[in-house]
Amino acid sequence: MNEKVLKTLEYTVVLDMLSDKASSDLGKAMCRDLTPMTNLSEIEQAQKETADALTRLFKKGSVNFGSLKDLRFQIKSLEIGATLTAKELLSFASLLSNVRVVRQWGVSCDDAERDSLSDYFEGLAPLTQIEKEISRCILNEDGDIADDASPALKSIRRNITMTSEKIHSELNHMVNGSLRTYLQDAVVTMRGDRYCIPVKSEYKGQVPGMVHDQSSSGSTFFIEPKQVVELNNKLRELEIEEQHEIGIILAGLSASLSEQTLFLSTDIDLMTRLDFTFAKANLAMEQNAVRPIFNSDHVINLRKARHPLLDKKKVVPIDVPLGKDYDLLVITGPNTGGKTVTLKTVGLLTLMGQAGLHIPAADLSELSIFKEVYADIGDEQSIEQSLSTFSSHMKSIVHILKHADTDALCLFDELGAGTDPTEGAALAISILSYLHDRGIRTMATTHYSELKVFALSTSFVENASCEFSVETLSPTYRLLIGIPGKSNAFAISEKMGLPKEIIDQAKLTINETDEKFEDVISNLDAARVSLEKERLQFDEDRRALDIKIKAFNEKSEKLDSSRDKILREANEEARNILQEAKDYADESIRALNKMGAGVSMKDLEKRRESLRGKINDKNSKLTVDKKDVSSGTKAKDLHLGDMVKILSMNLKGTVSTLPDTKGDLFVQCGIIRTKTNIKDIIPVQEETVTAPGIKKATGSGKIKMSKSLTVSYELNLIGKTVDEAIAILDKYLDDAYLSHMPSVRIVHGKGTGALRNAVTQFLKKSKYVKSYRAGEHGEGDAGVTIVEFK
Repeated sequence: MNEKVLKTLEYTVVLDMLSDKASSDLGKAMCRDLTPMTNLSEIEQAQKETADALTRLFKKGSVNFGSLKDLRFQIKSLEIGATLTAKELLSFASLLSNVRVVRQWGVSCDDAERDSLSDYFEGLAPLTQIEKEISRCILNEDGDIADDASPALKSIRRNITMTSEKIHSELNHMVNGSLRTYLQDAVVTMRGDRYCIPVKSEYKGQVPGMVHDQSSSGSTFFIEPKQVVELNNKLRELEIEEQHEIGIILAGLSASLSEQTLFLSTDIDLMTRLDFTFAKANLAMEQNAVRPIFNSDHVINLRKARHPLLDKKKVVPIDVPLGKDYDLLVITGPNTGGKTVTLKTVGLLTLMGQAGLHIPAADLSELSIFKEVYADIGDEQSIEQSLSTFSSHMKSIVHILKHADTDALCLFDELGAGTDPTEGAALAISILSYLHDRGIRTMATTHYSELKVFALSTSFVENASCEFSVETLSPTYRLLIGIPGKSNAFAISEKMGLPKEIIDQAKLTINETDEKFEDVISNLDAARVSLEKERLQFDEDRRALDIKIKAFNEKSEKLDSSRDKILREANEEARNILQEAKDYADESIRALNKMGAGVSMKDLEKRRESLRGKINDKNSKLTVDKKDVSSGTKAKDLHLGDMVKILSMNLKGTVSTLPDTKGDLFVQCGIIRTKTNIKDIIPVQEETVTAPGIKKATGSGKIKMSKSLTVSYELNLIGKTVDEAIAILDKYLDDAYLSHMPSVRIVHGKGTGALRNAVTQFLKKSKYVKSYRAGEHGEGDAGVTIVEFK
């Protein structure tokens, strides 16, 4: 891929963003060296690694690869038998410690969780014993060696401590004793690693020993008394032995590492690779990016694509198809309307996809493999090379035409601009025809009406425009395929404050044909807006109607299939109640028989009353309370929706149809719709709930108890935490299921995926959920889940 296009399309800026996501210097360097690939299998592998890393981040959270240092030079030194310094050895211990943590985070015992990164994690060698030994021997980043690094070092340092104490004891005795009057200060100091005392110059001869230094004024001599010379010599020898022993320890640690140089090199390579891969995943998470689908047919189909360098909360997503129905797209529209951004978005997302990066677009977006991407965007005029705007563009275009082939994607901004409009338009048409005849995928922006006509009259060439709102006199940044756009120069100029008389004069100079053409475009755009609004309303109404029809059919089927079952269960319950009463009566008779003739009348009466009470209690469950029976219900007193009681079934319901000539009607009892006769029903008081603070006499405080009338077919969870959302979802599904809805729509958004995953996990465990799926195009895509009940 040519270096110029990487800079023109700001691919290098994306690499800077990517490198900021890496933890280590090696990972950052790998990010900055990332270039687009042209081999499909390599691209798919890179995309899979990015997707798997993103999945791991959603499941397990972030992973830190630490300050991974470049230790390859030290590894080379180990291979030739060199001894490393304490700091270098500590760097290897830090590397191995980080390798151990990363490996534990990434390796899973479950084969079902294996992915394209599993081999990387499993290939890491922590070398735990070596790491622990280095950490035991070297205390800190300053390279201090622990006393316990070896028995010999421990013994030497113990002797050093004892000798130092003897020297201090001897010198303190002198300082506080007979030599006190000879000293400048009563202190013990050091000169050249030797313990000394400060003696006044006039008493130098009174203190036998070795002179090591003199003060700048000459009034003080630093003398090592002869009594401690031997002890100082011994101390120096011990310090030399200490350094020698430390060298042996470092050599031993270096030797243990030198046996593992292959593993160390592999660890550095794998850690760098993983740091780079998870940097790609973190960038994808930040941009809410997706894995594109690649093809080899040079077909691009971007859905809801966003430029990665623009604020994702403000940028307007665009749909860009190219290569299937047409191979050349001519984009027109006003300045600052988004034409150049559209070109850069297509080019940059193509480069990102081929580099193994996810792209900020909607699911199912497609990209193709291009061996080269050429872009003539921006003004590259040069005073030094005597190049004007037109000349600089033409130089770039000549280069593109010379090297472009069917495996190239060509992007032109303001093709033919910077010169006479007539000649510029003619050149632009000729250039586009040249590319079109060779089947080269091309996108170009322009203000020339001639290019709009060229696109309308040429097969496999399509117009597109950046929408402009006439009401607000500002661009909407939406890309409209199939419709040429107006430059709206007059409207924009008037908005910017240009006097109206100047604008009116300019309109008079426009060719009549051009004016008619622009008017046709305006009328087409107005018709498009109207039709689009009507289509959206029609689609919304159709979806709502389909849901209602489906719900009605499923509810009807459920009622029909459930009616016989409920009746059978009711009859069975009735038989059970009668049998229970019979058994109690039989038990009572047996008890009376056992009492014999000597039983008192009082006991018999008590037993009889108990039996009568039990039988009446059971009988009340099977028969209708006589108090409720009316002398007769008249048809004129019934209305649709009235609450009634079916006497023969002891069930309450609402009137579904009015009585016919025979007095037959349908009553809705819960989920059962049953046919009965007006003679078998009586009106009853409808159950109501009175709202707090409202008097019972007023009807405004009453709420009808009917969930099917209040439960919505859609639940919006956006903005909720996972815990809040799951609690709301649980109650909503209960209400929807009890209302016999066939399906509902859960809106959770995309975001980081945490809320979507929580909803999915909850639906898996729900006993009355038949199936669920992600929303399709037009339903909300991955931000929506459709749930069907059993």
